Amino acid sequence: MLDNLTQRLAKVVKTMRGEARLTEANTAEMLREVRLALLEADVALPAVREFIAKVKEKALGEEVIASLSPGQALVGVVQRELAALMGADLGADATQLSFAQQPPAIILMAGLQGVGKTTTTGKLAKYLKEQKKKKVLTVSADVYRPAAIAQLESVTKQVGADFFPSTSTDKPVDIALAALDWAKKHYHDVLIIDTAGRLGIDEAMMQEIAAVHGAVKPIETLFVVDAMLGQDAINTAKAFNDALPLTGIVLTKLDGDSRGGAALSVRHVTGKPIKFAGVSEKLDGLEAFDPTRMASRVLGMGDILALVEEARKGVDEKAAADMANKIKAGGRFDMNDFKAQLTQMKKMGGMSGLLDKLPAQFQQAAAGANMDQAEKQVRRMVGIIDSMTPQERAKPELIKANRKRRIAAGAGVQVQEVNRMLTQYDQMQTMMKKLKGGGLMKMMRGMKGMMPGMR
Repeated sequence: MLDNLTQRLAKVVKTMRGEARLTEANTAEMLREVRLALLEADVALPAVREFIAKVKEKALGEEVIASLSPGQALVGVVQRELAALMGADLGADATQLSFAQQPPAIILMAGLQGVGKTTTTGKLAKYLKEQKKKKVLTVSADVYRPAAIAQLESVTKQVGADFFPSTSTDKPVDIALAALDWAKKHYHDVLIIDTAGRLGIDEAMMQEIAAVHGAVKPIETLFVVDAMLGQDAINTAKAFNDALPLTGIVLTKLDGDSRGGAALSVRHVTGKPIKFAGVSEKLDGLEAFDPTRMASRVLGMGDILALVEEARKGVDEKAAADMANKIKAGGRFDMNDFKAQLTQMKKMGGMSGLLDKLPAQFQQAAAGANMDQAEKQVRRMVGIIDSMTPQERAKPELIKANRKRRIAAGAGVQVQEVNRMLTQYDQMQTMMKKLKGGGLMKMMRGMKGMMPGMR
């Protein structure tokens, strides 16, 4: 998101390295770059003007006068104001969902057709079930789009939540009230209502969703908007904000557009916080939105907290503890353990997914690495291990010429790839031995060039 802004700011910081302090002139040059980057990212002009004015006021104020690094100081001001523009000024609680009503807490999903509203409903059900430990019921009040009800039923089942059936002959208000009654009787914590969208804004659509809202009185009314809509997102946001008492915004397809100006424009137009962001097509690809952390990612500062959370979700803590105890007790790190390590990496979103959350300097250091190729190699390595016998996995030293040819044929690779994988296994085994002896720093140094695609 906003890659262009990241690149422009990095360039300006370099040009300001020789400056002793922030002045009207050098600040104006950087703000010009920021203004151009925001406009190119499809951020609404009123939001850009307000943002630039605030940054200029803060940059030339007392906050950064004593700074030894004017370029970095100015980036710091931009980061804080960018976070405020995305909702940090509303306070930490603003981006959280509210459950402060008699169960079930009702969440109404609103937005145009094609923005990913139904899939987002499923993703949100998964998030609430797994992250908030809620018993969730979903229902579709979209009686116009073919297969909308079946689609929601499918994604709801995939995420393990409950689904309330409806038909295209029912009235949306009746569907919502029947689902609410069912949710109360079956002790659901949350009811998520997916409403009908249209290809464009029309009065009938707005009256219908307002009627559903009035009938069930949701605690949360979330406006779902496609991050790739650009300037169109602004008009849509205005229309929905006028028709409904929105409580928050969900941005979808944030991974599909480097401009992402909708993230800033919609927040500015509605005054409502961005609560979630869709970061991938997978059903677990919904993240709680943190404006401060998002601002840091936009400016190339990385999102280490997100990286830690990703690792925590992907890592099987029991398996990791079992392996650590095994190594400490003098046990051997075998091919089964090596495969487990590779599998954990895949669960964490692969190397490209992890790299995206690191600060810019780390991303630049790995710029020469082909991440797609690296992840492909990881998959091939897992395939090679799968072609081994249980005995060979337990004792890799048994793998000589004839066995290598058989394993290569079974995995559909060349013998050289088997040899390369065995070498990387030996390196990992050596590092595990150092870890057993407490040599953590030695192990970290030994990881240079260890992973495929990283040199």
